[in-house]
Amino acid sequence: MVYSPVQSSRLYEQIVEQVEARILSGELEQGARLPAERELAEQLGVSRTAVREATKALREKGLVEVHPGRGTFVSGATSSAVRSSLGRILRFRKGQSADDLVAVRELLEPEIAAMAAERADADQLAVMRKAVEAMDASLDAAEPFIEADLQFHLALAEGTGNSLIPLLIDPIVDLLREQRTQIFYIPGGAARGQMHHKRILRAVSRRDSKAARAAMRDHLKQVRQDSQTAESRT
Repeated sequence: MVYSPVQSSRLYEQIVEQVEARILSGELEQGARLPAERELAEQLGVSRTAVREATKALREKGLVEVHPGRGTFVSGATSSAVRSSLGRILRFRKGQSADDLVAVRELLEPEIAAMAAERADADQLAVMRKAVEAMDASLDAAEPFIEADLQFHLALAEGTGNSLIPLLIDPIVDLLREQRTQIFYIPGGAARGQMHHKRILRAVSRRDSKAARAAMRDHLKQVRQDSQTAESRT
């Protein structure tokens, strides 16, 4: 397997891109061993330092595991790589409105909530409840509230039983961190959001897919309204 020479002021980033692309394509499968540091540096036409930096970045992404004396191996964290790649694809271009992502959520998340009401298992319901409890305890602290909010929506996606849905919803929800922070600081924003989270949780817990769908639609309507209020203040 031969790698292409690269030229850049930050060589390691291009090395990461080449290796990540091969993992995503399936060319490098779980457990595959990467070339030794010296060999890879020669193939790429870079220093061993650049290869070392790239390996560190790949390990931080969860794509490879380094075993001293044995080598560097693909870890099999393909789902994490897919989420990361989708996140990069969905990154805002300059001047793009956050409304685009809210609109995508309005298309996806009501049906996700409905499916979760039908399919979520006890462990996934427990994660949702824990997230709601964490938000209750963080109504005056933006960062933990937003992290718990994210976990709640991801648990719903996991609760659908469809392995592709979390891959789609994770980067979409994660990209709205800045918007969620703005909404948090609108008077009553966190409390309104929490009211909707509890409605969604009750519907899912009762296995009421119709009510879960409606509760999520109401929540996203509130998100859109509060977002517009936040934007009008900037």
